[in-house]
Amino acid sequence: MAEEIVTDKKQIKRIKLYIDGLDQEMEGGIPEGHVVLLCGTAGTMKSSLAFNVLYNEVVNNNKVGVYISLEQSATSLINHMVNVGFDMSRISVFIINDFAELDERINKAKLSKGSLIMADLGTIRKEVKRTTTNPTGDWFNVIKNLLKKIKANIGCNLFVLDSLNALYVLSGFENPRTELFYAFEFFRDMELTTFLVSEMPLDGSKFGYYEVEDFLADGVIKIELVARQRKVTREITVVKMRKTACNTDVFSLEVDRGRFRALYGGQTALI
Repeated sequence: MAEEIVTDKKQIKRIKLYIDGLDQEMEGGIPEGHVVLLCGTAGTMKSSLAFNVLYNEVVNNNKVGVYISLEQSATSLINHMVNVGFDMSRISVFIINDFAELDERINKAKLSKGSLIMADLGTIRKEVKRTTTNPTGDWFNVIKNLLKKIKANIGCNLFVLDSLNALYVLSGFENPRTELFYAFEFFRDMELTTFLVSEMPLDGSKFGYYEVEDFLADGVIKIELVARQRKVTREITVVKMRKTACNTDVFSLEVDRGRFRALYGGQTALI
């Protein structure tokens, strides 16, 4: 669907990051339908932050979110979020362990005001094996078909792919610049607010493996680990966000009892 021209910036609908102190610094959140690159090195809580958005949109706005993990299992991620302080009893979660059960999961999700649908590597691996003899050929097509089916039957608003790097290893893109362009356009055409988790190298030299992801994305959010006075803290920066006036300062990122907070924007952290 073609993007409509707005006559007033207030017409731009936004999705919160649900990070206290940061949403206010980016006009309330991410414009709906944006494809956002969520990048950082290992241990920066990229997955947790993406989950945080889907969780709160389900709880507060009855949205339908889809989370596909190509590395960590859905059960492991949920257990981690419980440990961080999220109350999973507040949302309906439907884990897809077998594509044969997809219709059943969708029908159950229809009965909920909002829901979180999760699929992990094992599920998609089995579907690829069933549909092709090429172990690297159809991974992204399976993901696309899953999203299309959920969208057609129940509708979905938000999507997380965790992670792009794992997809690259599994798919073996032959022409990554072209294939990624069409992948990003697919998410936009589906009208999904999309978070693509991207592993950065330790030296922080690039946001994505092929060095085109940040150009193709509508937004780039970077999380990094910084050592200060024998303590490692997380810092978050909105590097890029189209259709948004952002504070691009570096904020310290904290999470306590299931709530993320951004502190010290534009100031030296008091630690």
